[in-house]
Amino acid sequence: MNLNEIAKTLDKAAATAKATAQISNTKNFTEDEAYEIQRLSLEERYTRGEQFTGLKLGFTSFAKMEQMGVHDMIWGRLTDAMHYKSGDELPLEKFIHPRAEPEIAFLLKKDLDREISLEEIPEFIHACAPAIEVIDSRYENFKFSLEDVIADNCSSSAFVVGAWQPLPASLNNLEISLSFDKEVQQSDSSNAILDNPYLSICNASRLAVKYKQSFKAGEILLAGAATPAVFIEKGKKITAKVASLGSCTLLPK
Repeated sequence: MNLNEIAKTLDKAAATAKATAQISNTKNFTEDEAYEIQRLSLEERYTRGEQFTGLKLGFTSFAKMEQMGVHDMIWGRLTDAMHYKSGDELPLEKFIHPRAEPEIAFLLKKDLDREISLEEIPEFIHACAPAIEVIDSRYENFKFSLEDVIADNCSSSAFVVGAWQPLPASLNNLEISLSFDKEVQQSDSSNAILDNPYLSICNASRLAVKYKQSFKAGEILLAGAATPAVFIEKGKKITAKVASLGSCTLLPK
């Protein structure tokens, strides 16, 4: 199996917004091979001038992990081309079948070069903020296996981060909601993220070290979705709110 060829196919699907067939329909491959495909696919973006800006986690719900039959969360890479400002328009022609999720973002104060504990978080994290992640699988019909989605950069597509806030003592029991034109589509507690959103930082540090991905000061971590994703509709303003942290918005066009 030519991992580089598969990586280029996925990169082309993302760049042209044209879906491709699931890899697993015709090939068997491992999680490690999937992460190597992801890495190679991102190298195509870097060659075109995009820059790595952070990491995102997936399967940060224990219920979701159990449902998918996996024992660990998954992760993908973020680039500057994916980063939109709060209030920006989101050009839907760049996506295949995009969905939005409300999240919490973290800003690194210091390079993460080893796994850290909860107690060390204030030393490594500068701030947190409400965020929206736009996920957009490059596979036909938004269908994929675990290995497929990892290879496809965990459906990473776009993200917006609200105003950065000082780290509170706790991020537990905060209401998180996702609205379209002020109508709430999904809501849940921040506890839906690993029972404690700060644990996402510890796990990101562990996974970054495991897969030899540098993660440096000034870069961003998306902690994982607090609710199911919602299909994006043209013209309907997307708002993610996190109690005590504020909100951020995107306008699909």
